[in-house]
Amino acid sequence: MNKLRLSLVFKLNLRMLGMLISGFLSVNILLCLVLSGFTLWRAETGAREIIDAYDAGEDAFARSSAAATGYEITFVDFGEEGLLLPRFLQKRLPLGVPEARRWIVFPGAGRQRPFLPRLEAATYHMAMTVDGAPCRISYALGPDLRLFYFLILILLGGQVLFIFGKIGSNTKVIRRTLKPLTEMAETARNIHQDMSALGTAPSGAGIKHLAGAINTINAQQLNKELTIETSQEELKDLAYAINGLLYRINRAYRSQVRFVSDASHELRTPISVIQGYANLLDRWGKHDEKTMQEAIDAIKSETENMKSLVEQLLFLARGDNETIHMVKTVFDSGKVVEEIVRETRLIDPAHTFAIEVDGPAYIEADQQLIKQALRILVDNSIKYTPSGGEIRLKVKKEEGKVKIQVQDSGIGIAPEDVARIFDRFYRSDESRARKTGGSGLGLAIAKWIVDHHGGDYEVMSRVDIGTRITLVFPAAKAPAGTAETTVTDPAGPL
Repeated sequence: MNKLRLSLVFKLNLRMLGMLISGFLSVNILLCLVLSGFTLWRAETGAREIIDAYDAGEDAFARSSAAATGYEITFVDFGEEGLLLPRFLQKRLPLGVPEARRWIVFPGAGRQRPFLPRLEAATYHMAMTVDGAPCRISYALGPDLRLFYFLILILLGGQVLFIFGKIGSNTKVIRRTLKPLTEMAETARNIHQDMSALGTAPSGAGIKHLAGAINTINAQQLNKELTIETSQEELKDLAYAINGLLYRINRAYRSQVRFVSDASHELRTPISVIQGYANLLDRWGKHDEKTMQEAIDAIKSETENMKSLVEQLLFLARGDNETIHMVKTVFDSGKVVEEIVRETRLIDPAHTFAIEVDGPAYIEADQQLIKQALRILVDNSIKYTPSGGEIRLKVKKEEGKVKIQVQDSGIGIAPEDVARIFDRFYRSDESRARKTGGSGLGLAIAKWIVDHHGGDYEVMSRVDIGTRITLVFPAAKAPAGTAETTVTDPAGPL
């Protein structure tokens, strides 16, 4: 364990130092760029002043000023030498001459010459036309670069000293952080030594067995468990806990793999349809209005299905991460049911809706989520109930519970499928489910909502007769002064 601790200390220290060095390196590079840019900017500013003096007819003053500030003026034809920057950039530089060319020369670069002398002899050349005559203004960069060179050396020296100082402080911080791990290892070692001194040597074998078994388990072997019978009595609780943890991890891992696979399959279908109709449009739809309209309608339909599927996936993902914010209030669930029926009648005249509300039925919940769960049940009833069929909604109070029933006269569910209808992506009849456009996620979302409100659900279904799903929630205390009423609406509008 000491080797492990030292190895962790070394690796963590090395990683922290690497991050520190990379940060220093980035800062140094940025500083060099800023200083270089500042030097060239100042050089061009001085050259601009010299050009202005020539333009004003002060040739003698310009030459004396250039000599005093490290500039050299040469009236020669510079030709095509140097870099010609774009015109929009030329106008924004201090020199302000659109046709100016620039280059930097390091004398002796091709010979074996020390770096610092070459740096001190560097010159920045600016070639342009002054008063109609070709002119080259050279600025000696040596003094500025030499100053910057020593500043960088001083900065590097300070950074090196800082890094060496951080090695010791980082080691102390890492060791202090790893202290609980060290104490656990020391305790385990003391227990092993004490039991060995008492003649119970198998204790060490039990510890090694547990450690070895854990070490062999990976993502492909999550169903593998630690052997309880051969573990020492003191380690059985640990083995039980680890086995329980492995079981939960395995279940979550398999569920996640299945969920990703099912989601990929569900998304692949609309994407394939959209791609197929896009190819159809590309080949024949450009000049055939009927084909074009068919393709557009199909693409719009599949896009809506995909949008709905993605929204359901996002809801379940946020639910798994416990990031859905619920605002619970006390409200009359009967009013919510009446509102859902009223809205559904407007958009679905093909079915008959009946409602029965047994007085105010108050629950404490997130009203929007409860409404979403009930909409899912009603939408499912509409999908699987033939036109002209009846869908009944009932709210009743019973022994401190509020029961909300949604019953249809549709195709029903086979007995072997009832227990799985709340599983994600599960559909009892793939062919019929495809026709309705269902993704198999609606009831999974409804189940999540019910579970997170402390509720329960009951399912009763018969093939070709219909399905009744009942949501059960704890009843909340009714506000003072509320009258008991009963609403019965067999079919007509509310």
